[in-house]
Amino acid sequence: MYQQYEQVPKQYAPAPSADGADLAKTPSLALSSTDGKGSGQCHFSFEALRPNVFRTTFTHDQHPLAPHPSAKRPDPAFGNVTPEVSIDAGKNTKSIKVGTTKAVIDWSNTPVVSLFFDGQEKPLHEDLPFRSYALDGTGVAHYLKYETDSLYVGLGEKAAPMDLSGRGFNITASDTFGYDAYRTDPLYKHIPLLINVTPEGCVAIFSTSHSRATWNVGSELDGMWGHFKVYRQAHGGLEEYLIVGKTVADVVRSYAELVGFPLLAPRYMMGYIGGGMKYTMEDEPRAHESVLNFMKNCELHDMPCSAFQMSSGYTVAETPPKTRNVFTWNLHRFPEPREFTRECHKYGVRLLANVKPYVLANHPAYEELSKTGAFFKDSETGATAVARLWSAGGGESGEGSHLDFTSKAGYNWWYNGVKALKEVGIDAMWNDNNEYNTPDDNWQCALETVEVPAGETRKNIGYWGRALHTELNGKSSHDATIEAEPAVRPFVLTRSATAGTMRYCASSWSGDNVTSWEGMKGANSLALNAGMSLIQCYGHDIGGFEGPQPTPEHLVRWIQLGIHSPRFTINCYKTNAEDSLIGDVIEPWQYPSVSPIIRNAMKRRYELVPYTYANMLKSHREAIPPQRWTGWGYESDPTVWTKELRQGDTQYWFGDALLIAGVYEPGVSTARVYLPDRSGSDLGFLNLSAPYEYLEAGKWHEISSTWHSHIPVLARIGSAVPVGKGKPTTCVAEDDPEFPNMQKDDYRAVEIFPPPVAQYPHCPKGGAPDVPANVISGTKQFDNSWLEDDGVSPAEKADAVEVSITYGVLGDAISVKVELKKEGKFEPLWLKNDITIILPVGEERPVKSAAGASDKLQDLGRDEKGRRIWKVGVTAKASK
Repeated sequence: MYQQYEQVPKQYAPAPSADGADLAKTPSLALSSTDGKGSGQCHFSFEALRPNVFRTTFTHDQHPLAPHPSAKRPDPAFGNVTPEVSIDAGKNTKSIKVGTTKAVIDWSNTPVVSLFFDGQEKPLHEDLPFRSYALDGTGVAHYLKYETDSLYVGLGEKAAPMDLSGRGFNITASDTFGYDAYRTDPLYKHIPLLINVTPEGCVAIFSTSHSRATWNVGSELDGMWGHFKVYRQAHGGLEEYLIVGKTVADVVRSYAELVGFPLLAPRYMMGYIGGGMKYTMEDEPRAHESVLNFMKNCELHDMPCSAFQMSSGYTVAETPPKTRNVFTWNLHRFPEPREFTRECHKYGVRLLANVKPYVLANHPAYEELSKTGAFFKDSETGATAVARLWSAGGGESGEGSHLDFTSKAGYNWWYNGVKALKEVGIDAMWNDNNEYNTPDDNWQCALETVEVPAGETRKNIGYWGRALHTELNGKSSHDATIEAEPAVRPFVLTRSATAGTMRYCASSWSGDNVTSWEGMKGANSLALNAGMSLIQCYGHDIGGFEGPQPTPEHLVRWIQLGIHSPRFTINCYKTNAEDSLIGDVIEPWQYPSVSPIIRNAMKRRYELVPYTYANMLKSHREAIPPQRWTGWGYESDPTVWTKELRQGDTQYWFGDALLIAGVYEPGVSTARVYLPDRSGSDLGFLNLSAPYEYLEAGKWHEISSTWHSHIPVLARIGSAVPVGKGKPTTCVAEDDPEFPNMQKDDYRAVEIFPPPVAQYPHCPKGGAPDVPANVISGTKQFDNSWLEDDGVSPAEKADAVEVSITYGVLGDAISVKVELKKEGKFEPLWLKNDITIILPVGEERPVKSAAGASDKLQDLGRDEKGRRIWKVGVTAKASK
């Protein structure tokens, strides 16, 4: 949006209700402009939909609501709460109180919405008086007051730091190969969700338009208007949802109830995902041999792998011009696609096929697709719209056309192409290069696969929104995958995303990052904002997609960090001036001197699969991201609001139990970490890499972290981490002939972290000045639970079990009780072997069965890390 044509109506009057409802009683308000400014009237509406969710619209005859919003308006539902409404016609104000939230709309000039929590005098959210809602050319603008002391997060995926305050952003998507993690904007996602997070409460603003926009979050300053923030949308009218919550968790969950909870990824996606452009680009040895050699090397080096991203080299034409032709196979590189996929499956490795939603002009199907209307149309000529598209190597391009997913021909061709890949054994789709960064807002859409509002005649892609096609691209892949294999959980990985896309795609990543220490650090911020925007099965290309090879130290540091994230992938395309076509790859065994360190880290990743997958089940059910800001759940701790922790780039929670910090400079062997304190009496943390080391909550700590051993991984005292075998396993009892060599998930252990005892070096007898007395006494009981299912069934058909563990200190022993509750028929394979309790290194107190627990108890001695381990029985848990 480069031009500005603002029109701000200054006089409004209530519009008559269509159903004749009494304005003084309804929890809504409709206004129409009366000042005659411009041609036609502007219309504003506000309505309560939930006790904490409100909807506003601002439209004009030439600026209607988005024709295909990314979220549908829900019917109002207030539960047992009755809205309280009052109106002051003389002052042109209306108050709507729903539960603990109050909204006040003042239309004495431009409409101004203010939101309050009970008892608060200062609003959590307030429009900018005299300029709040404006027409702006073909689009609209919404101006709001800017709170200079607030933390702003969200917007899907934005450059670091996590705090978006004081910056401006383009709400669109772009192919940002080799981007700067602290400076590049836009990146790959189009999600206009901005969350204002404060200790007093949170407010999210979400626009449903797929149109390009900008969000300036206090980056504009005007001597008259002061600090403000503004959302400017290029086309159409405004539809926004305002979501209020005491915490960011409340807001994110309510947002999920509006747009859909995160899809559940298959369990195998919690393992190591390999990849690299080079493997599918080789002619000699042939690419299929290169991919299989990668899997053989994983076995040779004892580095487990669960999935492989097949880059688009498998689609490269065999004869010049050797461009990528989606849904074709290079039969020189892959002579027998089905035999190839079968061989990969024997290694227990699933395959993700790279697919791109555009067609190069020399593609064998291009002419037919053009004739049948599968592409956008040029508005001036009526012919197929043509653009330059990424085709071969770094920065190289060719002419072709984007698929129009609102056309039946385009949508169905893609759908059938996905089905064909599934039929030859491809397990999942990798929707890549789907940013739809097309050059002309006036390109025309067919509008055959979407609902068109009555009277709507506009077909231009700018008005409907480029990002709409990213969403429909995801839907086509998702639905075709289900039709091809209805009994298996669908999985679509997407590079670009809208709010609507994540209803069809279970996972995403931060795109084509670059090898740098700064980029590794900034990636943490991207992950935290993605998680708060419901992109929660998220990760990065470990080691960097583009750029130089990481040093041994850098690769180790990145892998140490990456195993503690929802998605763990090494995939790259390392080009240089001499080689922009094939590029180099990162292999976890490429540096023999550090291979043992990397091997141990990767096996730890597999040990953590039950914990990681349990967090994905929690994400699917509760919209809680596995990777989250240090202050998530710790809003009462004033330190989490300091600038250093609002950056979000040095440390984060991984689930409820583990706080992870990295080391982001070469040659550095310590890390400064803050351990949050909810109440001033939290019991603290244990350093999992340093025996006996107790660390107090509510303080900063300098933690030793030599690169050849570990990064800081801190376990919250009282938490629990379920773990499994350090290798790929299946939770399905029946043998699968397609995956004949998969080990069974017949072992389960749980690492627990009881309060320390007097013999700890930092806890001398009687306690120490820096250790709270209640840590030493250890009389507290801790309750933890996690979910498991078979990992592969469609989410709506997957029975889950809940495993709960209660432990505490009873005299000089640790009492433990483990229970299991079924939801359906699924029964974990490990159940017949009971469960193993793993104590921290240095913890020597014996384990005893708690009251009501199974009487099965066996001292198993120590594991290879010197930890005391005990086997205990599992009892059936009564339903509530």
